[in-house]
Amino acid sequence: MDTLPAEHDGLVLIPGNDPPQGAEIVWFKGSGGRDLRACVAPALAPDRPRGTAIVCPGRTEFIEKYFEVGRELQAMGFAIVILDWPGQGLSERLLDDTKKGHIDRFETFMGALANGLAALADRLPHPYVSLAHSMGGAIALAAIADELVSVEAAAFSAPMWGLKSNFLGMRYLVWAMRATGRSGDYAVQPGPPETFETNIVTHDKKRWQMQRALVDARPDLELGPVTWGWLGASLDILSTFTKPKTLKNVTIPVFVASASEEKLVDNATHTAICRRLPDCEHVTVDGAMHEILMETDDKRAEFWEGFQRLLKRAGI
Repeated sequence: MDTLPAEHDGLVLIPGNDPPQGAEIVWFKGSGGRDLRACVAPALAPDRPRGTAIVCPGRTEFIEKYFEVGRELQAMGFAIVILDWPGQGLSERLLDDTKKGHIDRFETFMGALANGLAALADRLPHPYVSLAHSMGGAIALAAIADELVSVEAAAFSAPMWGLKSNFLGMRYLVWAMRATGRSGDYAVQPGPPETFETNIVTHDKKRWQMQRALVDARPDLELGPVTWGWLGASLDILSTFTKPKTLKNVTIPVFVASASEEKLVDNATHTAICRRLPDCEHVTVDGAMHEILMETDDKRAEFWEGFQRLLKRAGI
């Protein structure tokens, strides 16, 4: 698959957030011909790479937010690829109001992951390990289960395998909004700007401020609340995870980290899904909020320790 020429925007760089060594932006085509953005960086020892770590960010997130994670993965010996999903980061947005967090269906996300890996295959040494956070965890699990992508091991940080606020009647309300042509409307109206004191994702102020500084440097990175379309697409894909046969192909080693102070995703679904996976370690990071990889150093260290155990189990 051909990638696009290099006249597109490059990395968003700000002080204190160095990119992984050798990182560069590559553009590729997603479903519907959308222009999608990926960051690729080689292994620090390119003649003997450990493999490729595929970083799948969560909703509202973007490549530059994962520079620290990318540097750490490089230090472990991996080449890395980080994706901007369709409709967020600097990838092509799906609606005229670019601040709306929208998707038509999760297959669009899953196809972007498959297309990106295919477009970059000659630059991504095997074996492949996926590292997915939140919404990226739903995308990665579904893509692996459907055999759209093939990885040798998979790590999940607070994966979105269920939603915290799945109130009775939500599915009917979402259906009604989609049926009446309101898929592109906000399901939650934008509120006042988040402050560190009101945030529900991390205790680490420096890492919280880094994301804000990146958005200030490039406002196009910002993404607002979700639409009814996004909510409906999420409920659709999450309902498949409860079906007995959905995960039968997920036989690789898996590591799942839940956050004990979770406010966004349903930790009970982590327990339920992990029980159905034949080679899975599930831990809860005590005192962590949703964004475990953007948390304080001690909480991040618990995730990386589990990640190292995953690599050992997978023989990578």
